[in-house]
Amino acid sequence: MIPLSLFLGLLQAIEVIVFIYLALTSIYVFVFAVASLFPLPKYPEKQIPLKRFAVLIPCYKEDDVIYDVAREALNQNYLTDSFDVVIIADKFEQATVEKLLELPIILFNEKFEISTKTRALNHALKHLPKDQYDAVCILDADNIMENDFLLKMNAALSNGYVAVQGHRIAKNLNTGFAILDAMSEEINNQIFRKGQRVLGLSSALIGSAMAFDFTFFKKLMADIEVVGGFDKEIELRLLSNKYKIEYIPEAIVYDEKVQNVKIFTQQRRRWISAQFHYFGKHFIPATKALIREGNGEYFNKAFQYLQLPRILLLGSLFVLTLTSFLFGIPTHPFYWSISLIIIILALILSIPKSFYTIGTLKALIYLPVGFTFMFLSLLNIRGANKQFIHTKHTYNAFQIKKKHRFHNKS
Repeated sequence: MIPLSLFLGLLQAIEVIVFIYLALTSIYVFVFAVASLFPLPKYPEKQIPLKRFAVLIPCYKEDDVIYDVAREALNQNYLTDSFDVVIIADKFEQATVEKLLELPIILFNEKFEISTKTRALNHALKHLPKDQYDAVCILDADNIMENDFLLKMNAALSNGYVAVQGHRIAKNLNTGFAILDAMSEEINNQIFRKGQRVLGLSSALIGSAMAFDFTFFKKLMADIEVVGGFDKEIELRLLSNKYKIEYIPEAIVYDEKVQNVKIFTQQRRRWISAQFHYFGKHFIPATKALIREGNGEYFNKAFQYLQLPRILLLGSLFVLTLTSFLFGIPTHPFYWSISLIIIILALILSIPKSFYTIGTLKALIYLPVGFTFMFLSLLNIRGANKQFIHTKHTYNAFQIKKKHRFHNKS
C-alpha cells in the first residue's frame, strides 16, 4: 500500500505539472494576442504582373451549394484570361454536373474509390495543362471569395512568398454554435496568423483560402496522401524546410460555420486527433531541427500542437479555479485565477468588435455545452483524423455573402 505522504507528494507533483502546462499555454496565447493588435504591412496591388491562377475547389457530394460557389468564384476583379475555376466533383448527381457544365469552368467529374481532399487536388494537378499556371488557390466547397481576393493573393505571391493564407470569416451566424465557431476562427486568425506574422513567424494554414506557387505546390503535393490534417501536413513540410507562410487579413473568403453541437463535436474531434497525431510525429524532429539548425519556426509549430484548443483551455482553467476556491483542490487558487484571467484577456483582445453583440452574449450560453462535448471527444480521438467524415454544406452562399459583406472588417 502506498504511504499517504508519498500519495500526497504525487498529487502535488501532478498539480504542478498541470499548472505549468496550462499557465504556459495561457501566456503563449496572450503574447500573440497582444502582438495581433499591431498592423501588418500591405502589398501594392497595382502595376504588378498578374499571375495565372488555378482556383481549385475539391468537393464531395456538395450538390446543394456548388453551383452558387462556382458562379461566385468567377466574379473576381481579375483578368478573365488570368484565372480558371477548377471544380473536382466527387460523386455528384448527374443533374448537378450538367448544370456546372453551363459555366465557363474546368470540371473534373470523378468517383474516387477513396474520397480525400488530397486525392482530389492531386488529380486536378496531374491533369491540368503543364506550364499554364503560375499560382494555385485552394477553396472548400462552401467558400466564397471577395471580389479582390485573387488580386491580394497575387500581390503577396509576387513579393516572393510561395505560400499565403487568406482571411477566412463566417458567412452564417444563424445559430449559437455558428457564432461560437465563427469567434473561434477569428481568435485563431488573430493569434496564430496575424499575431505570429507581427512577431516575424509564419502564419498558420487553415485548409482553404490559401494560395501557393503552382510548380512548388504541385511538387509538394506529389507524395501527400492524408485523410485528416491536410493543412497541417503542408504547414509542417513548409516550416521544416524553412519556408515562410504569409497572412493577408484583407483577403477575405466567406466560410460556412457549423450550426449544431453534433457537427461541432465531430469536427473538433477530428481536428484534435490530427493535432496530437502531428505533435507525436514531429516534436522530436522539430526539437532536433531547433538544436542543430536553429529552426525555431518548425519547433514552434510542433509545440503548438501540444496545446489544448482555446475552449478546452478556458473551460479547464475555469473549472480548476472554481474548485480551488471552493474546495482547495487544486491548491493555491490565486495562481489558478491569474492563469484564468490571462487567457480571458487574450481571448477578449482577439475577438473582433463586430462580435460584441446581444447575439454573441446569447451564444455564450452554449460554451459549457461545447466544452463538455469537446472534453468527451478527447476520450475518443484515436484514429479520428484517419476517417473521412463529410460535413455537408447547405447554406446559400450568394445570399449570405451579400448579407455579411462587411462583417469583421472592423
